[in-house]
Amino acid sequence: MKRIIISLLTLCLLTACGEAQPHLDEIQQRGELRVLSRYSLASYYVKADTLAGFEYELAQRFADYLGVKLKVIVPDNLTSMLRMIEEGQADLAAAGLTITEQRKNRIRFGPVYHEVTQQLVYKRGSSKPKDITDIPSGQLEVVAESSHVEQLESLKEEIPELDWRENNELDNSGLLELVQLELIDYTVVDSNEMSANQGLFPELRVAFDISEPQPLGWAMPLADDDSLYLEVLNFFQDMEASGELDRLIEKYYGHIRRFDYVDTRAIHRRIQTHLPLYRDMLQQAAEQYGFDWYMLAAIAYQESHWNPLAVSSTGVKGLMMLTRATAKEMGVTDREDAEQSIFAGAAYLASIKERLPEGIPKSDRIWFALAAYNIGLGHLEDARVITQSQGKDPNRWNDVRDHLPLLSKQKWFSQTRHGYARGSEPVRYVQNIKRYLDILLHHEDTAVPVTPAPTSEPALPAAL
Repeated sequence: MKRIIISLLTLCLLTACGEAQPHLDEIQQRGELRVLSRYSLASYYVKADTLAGFEYELAQRFADYLGVKLKVIVPDNLTSMLRMIEEGQADLAAAGLTITEQRKNRIRFGPVYHEVTQQLVYKRGSSKPKDITDIPSGQLEVVAESSHVEQLESLKEEIPELDWRENNELDNSGLLELVQLELIDYTVVDSNEMSANQGLFPELRVAFDISEPQPLGWAMPLADDDSLYLEVLNFFQDMEASGELDRLIEKYYGHIRRFDYVDTRAIHRRIQTHLPLYRDMLQQAAEQYGFDWYMLAAIAYQESHWNPLAVSSTGVKGLMMLTRATAKEMGVTDREDAEQSIFAGAAYLASIKERLPEGIPKSDRIWFALAAYNIGLGHLEDARVITQSQGKDPNRWNDVRDHLPLLSKQKWFSQTRHGYARGSEPVRYVQNIKRYLDILLHHEDTAVPVTPAPTSEPALPAAL
């Protein structure tokens, strides 16, 4: 019914527009949706040899929804992006833009799809400012024309001595790097950007929030023609109703929990000292068994920190921490032999993935397989049964993940086929691997450089 009403409203509005071609019709006739975005781990980047990013995936789904191709355009900076969307040089901007009163005078925003807070960032080891009045003596830089500037201007009314520099050349990740290199003292970033970049800048810390939660939305030109705007409303209604929006937010931000400084520093060191010893083996095993080698490397780090002599208190051993039974099943003669361990671990994970129910979608199968690698297929199936009994989807990792911890509660495990299990362990296991995977994928400059070519689509790098 909502869609019918919106469609009728669209027709009325378009009739009032006279003979001008509706924006939505123009997009569909050209067969291409032109979207402004920015190179950012929270928006749009190259992950190995594919395009990724929360905003990119959301925009791609909207293009699919319209039945057209997606063209992503990356302006030089935020100032250019706002000007281009204001002048109608693109259909919309999907770039994690904060909805502010000042911006609403220039551009039109779609529905709110996420919220962030603005955070002051400093380097660990330097003096942590207590509050905003404690920073005037330091050098603060923020992205020019960002919502951070608007917030600082508001704060300056109460703190006249507050001062900052607007940078029109670097984006948030570039300013974070300047703080890491101690070239500036502070910057301000949105909480989602900080979370996405924390693994790349382990020395950085959040001092405090400088704003209340603020809404994010897609930006469109201000115009009398509402055809595109109303279709964006329809799209987000469908995304929310289907649960796809929540799943996409979970995919990019759900694994970001408490930041472990020591652990993150350790993996950065071992990428240099340990990973080169096993890289070829991991790549060969990944190719043989159909995995991304970065994924195998992340699993191996979670298991042993890339130590082939690692031994747990329960007797599992080696780079992939194989039990005696698994080693025997996979034909391993020496669990401390790195090559045998890697190939056996990959083969065993592939066999688990193959045995998963067919109804589990491709995008979720690896997370189910990893959980089963950790806790066993039987306990995983028990969790799926519990998930279904609670009216949730047993084929979606997000739903099953939420019910796995119930396997340690008598009320629940007493009803299962395989009994008690420490169900929280596979949840942490998968979260850790996701975090290590992010660090590995971006460690060797797999993210697109800070200074991109203007208004261009990125060339994909050769597969790693």
